[in-house]
Amino acid sequence: MSRIQIIEPKTPRLQLRQWTPGDRDAFAAMSVDPRVMEYFPSTLTRTESDAIAETCEALIAERGWGVWAVELLKIGEFIGMTGLHIPSAEVPYSPCVEILWRFSRPQWGNGYATEAAAAALTVGFKQLAIQEIVSFAAVNNHRSRAVMERINMVDSGETFEHPEIPESSPLREHCLYKFSVERWWRAVVW
Repeated sequence: MSRIQIIEPKTPRLQLRQWTPGDRDAFAAMSVDPRVMEYFPSTLTRTESDAIAETCEALIAERGWGVWAVELLKIGEFIGMTGLHIPSAEVPYSPCVEILWRFSRPQWGNGYATEAAAAALTVGFKQLAIQEIVSFAAVNNHRSRAVMERINMVDSGETFEHPEIPESSPLREHCLYKFSVERWWRAVVW
């Protein structure tokens, strides 16, 4: 039986890596911050936060890639998560691979989400040969939409009701961005 090779991309400032038990406290702190979780239905309990981290870790161990913990190299600490995910919910273009990110509030405004997302796209398109990567967010989540545009994703102009968001929530309507491997090869060399 062959061992799965874990992909852990590195940028000049960031290490995208497998999760460790030491990441749990920082991720839990991020998950209770109402500003970080503003475009999610609610903040997370410690149990919910730990379950997400464990799932991310297990999927990376199984496939070699996924939603990585992001470590800021200059301090050697967890600052967020970024990666590629196969959504379980039925969303437009399912089955699909989505790119996502979430960072602790003190790290906002430093370009880390853009830098980490660019590294994840490189893995997806260059190493994994994925043909298209999507991203979606609540339509009024302008910070995430700005990252999508900085990494050259294209707004499809389509919106959809996210099936995992309650019908009464103002966050239910999501926008959809796409990025094809052909466009990536033409437009981006990271």
